[in-house]
Amino acid sequence: MNYGGHYRNTPQNLVEQGRAEHLDTIYNLIVNKEERIPDIAQFTTRPLRKDNVLLMQAQEFHSSYWGHLGLLDLDDHFLTPDFSSYRESALSSPYPHNGVVASLAHAQHGLVGYAHPFDGPVNPDKDFELSNSLPADVALGNTDYYELVGFSDHRSTADVWYRLLNLGFRVPAGAGTDAMANYASLRGPVGMNRVFIAIVGETTPEKLHSGLKEGRTFVSNGPLLGLQIDGKHPGDAITLAKPTTLPYQASLRSIVPIDHFELIFNGRVIASHRLEGARTQADVSGNVEIPVSGWLVLRAWNDHADPRIQDIYPYASTSPIYVTVDRQAPSSPDDAAYFVSWLDRVIAGVTARSDYNSPQEKQDTLQYLNAARTIFQTRIEGARPTVFP
Repeated sequence: MNYGGHYRNTPQNLVEQGRAEHLDTIYNLIVNKEERIPDIAQFTTRPLRKDNVLLMQAQEFHSSYWGHLGLLDLDDHFLTPDFSSYRESALSSPYPHNGVVASLAHAQHGLVGYAHPFDGPVNPDKDFELSNSLPADVALGNTDYYELVGFSDHRSTADVWYRLLNLGFRVPAGAGTDAMANYASLRGPVGMNRVFIAIVGETTPEKLHSGLKEGRTFVSNGPLLGLQIDGKHPGDAITLAKPTTLPYQASLRSIVPIDHFELIFNGRVIASHRLEGARTQADVSGNVEIPVSGWLVLRAWNDHADPRIQDIYPYASTSPIYVTVDRQAPSSPDDAAYFVSWLDRVIAGVTARSDYNSPQEKQDTLQYLNAARTIFQTRIEGARPTVFP
């Protein structure tokens, strides 16, 4: 809400900004600006409802070393100091790592998500520096959602998400604009990047919480999507006794022409629908072969920017529909190896740092990262796939 500049925003005015963008709900992620937190006095666990807009105060925990976290629906207090690993400051230590922060948020019944994750492809073997702890936090159950559409590159962010989904981790899609609503618009107004949550009846904090956590969502900076596979919707799970073919229906509505309208299965495009005419709407159906366990999402995107959407390019995606075949868990040794290499880089970086406040902080961090690495390593080594009960 307030991040810098000469202007001062208020909750009431933020609601008006949201109403102008036809938002039902705003999560205001209170965050530090360098070593101060401009909106900390605004934190409350009580929602504000005005003019049919629900405003809830939340938190963004800043660590440019580990990755930024969105902490939603905290039911007691704001987590201070709100940042770690700020070099040349009193809080230069990389502790707490994001797993500790997530545990503290979960103790308040909050949801934890990675905010605006990646500005480009992540290559563990070639990147100059790699310290983001997303794989560890997903593997150890500390990530409730993933900001697929945000102040980042959507396709690069999706590529990492697909690899995690391929390993059986069920992480719903979320979104966030990262709008500095009191002085500047970096990529667009409040709610430019938004998550749509399937809710029946009145919008309440409880329904938003459960809908996001269960993945009953699609995310977008413009295009609107609908997906149904054998009667199931995003967030649902389908159980099959053996490989089979399932029917699907997919819909698109957009204010701009769309270049690509695709159904994805386990990271691969299995159906690409060519849009005709103005390329702003479609209602399609077909059949999809399901040979193994995995997941499906519907996405729409463009190769380049469009001036009517104030983002780097139009992009939208549903959360997954999950499929289990013959009680087998998804398996992808190549993706597991990718994350082992990733965590090897993170562990090497942590080992080399000498600015922890104590040896115990460093030991606890390395123990956490190595526990996550073991999970991925096990999935490389051809251990028998997990069998669901």
